[in-house]
Amino acid sequence: MARYHMQDGTVVDTSNATQSWQESRDHNGQNFISRATGSQWNHETLHKSRKGRYWKECKSDWQGSTDRAEWLSPQAAAAWLLLNDEEVPEDLAQYAEEVSE
Repeated sequence: MARYHMQDGTVVDTSNATQSWQESRDHNGQNFISRATGSQWNHETLHKSRKGRYWKECKSDWQGSTDRAEWLSPQAAAAWLLLNDEEVPEDLAQYAEEVSE
């Protein structure tokens, strides 16, 4: 469980998420690279809140870094799911059509 204070004053809690998706990782021959961030050190998890809003949790393996979270638009959430080979939920289907070619 992790809690984050969002820019709009809301507090989100990973244990309250109704759905969560882990980033996909690809091996480059030496390291596993996050598809969401393009880094071996920075990672993201997408969550859907109890109220149906999408937010991503950003974590880093760098010493001294601080974990954070940010709200995502429906378009950004759909794009994140498509990039990470996840099935897009019904409430984001129209946005997936907008962001994919």
